[in-house]
Amino acid sequence: MTASIPAVTIESRAVGALTGLAVGDALGMPTQSMPRQRIVARYPRLTGFEPGPADQPIAPGMPAGSVTDDTEQALLLGQLLVEGRGHVDGHRLAKALLAWEDDMRRRGSLDLLGPSTRAAVAAVAAGRPLEEAGRFGTTNGAAMRIAPVGIAVPATDLGRLVDRVVEASWVTHNTGVALAGAAAVAAAVSAGLDGADTATATATGVRAAQLAAGRGNWIASADIAARIGWATELVAGRAPDEAADLIYRLVGTSVATQESVPAAFAVLAVHPDDPWQACLFAAGLGGDTDTIAAMVGAIAGAGHGVGSFPSTARETIEKANHLPLAELAAHLLTLRQRS
Repeated sequence: MTASIPAVTIESRAVGALTGLAVGDALGMPTQSMPRQRIVARYPRLTGFEPGPADQPIAPGMPAGSVTDDTEQALLLGQLLVEGRGHVDGHRLAKALLAWEDDMRRRGSLDLLGPSTRAAVAAVAAGRPLEEAGRFGTTNGAAMRIAPVGIAVPATDLGRLVDRVVEASWVTHNTGVALAGAAAVAAAVSAGLDGADTATATATGVRAAQLAAGRGNWIASADIAARIGWATELVAGRAPDEAADLIYRLVGTSVATQESVPAAFAVLAVHPDDPWQACLFAAGLGGDTDTIAAMVGAIAGAGHGVGSFPSTARETIEKANHLPLAELAAHLLTLRQRS
């Protein structure tokens, strides 16, 4: 008689999304902003967390398992969502991001605000209208921290989900390309919470990106939804090493939303059923590895639950960072149930 496999609860999926984000972020910490060739030479096959090497341009000497701005800003956004009962006030977000960067500087960290977010909050601090701050934000800062919105808002009404993504992002990333990237990630996370497999979650992300592309300010860029579809088809049936090379060379792994978000979905297509291996794979790509792996981990964790990550990995994240992941996930789920 075959033993039945227990169903993955929505609670496990919510914690899995935040845990996966932190796991991917920490795995990509030592390799971020490095070329793929150097990563492969140093770590022929990543198998777990590594400390930030001395020549790491952003995180030299950081202990293995440490998270970066991706996780910290996602938790910041999640807390604002809870305090706002499902809504994010742009003024509060700008203030919170400025305070976060000041704290990071006091700690001696080099991992500060990304280019779009830095420009936007600097504009706000200089007295420019909030509505103008994010008009040129095109990088992946909105997508990297958007997972809490995916937990808090069901994907059954994609229009409403996109509205919440825009509300949580426009102050720093008020362009169609950045909002489309953030919407794709949030929708895929939300679909995962409802039990969608990776392919279905990706398709939901594509639809959300199509809806969000017309929001915010127009800026010349590739179409996020089309690039996600192309990137996932590009790696279909490929061996992991070949797929990694294609993602790095053709899809791109920079901080640009139109590269990093499709790259994350391509990674999920390579490892659709193993969140841990997907995060390890993303961490070895080169480029903006911490952000790509964080997005991968959030989507995969939502789809498979927190138990899909090794217990040793979860313990390392807890010991290295002491993050309130389960507590925040519970509060975000309360918002989801209310809506």
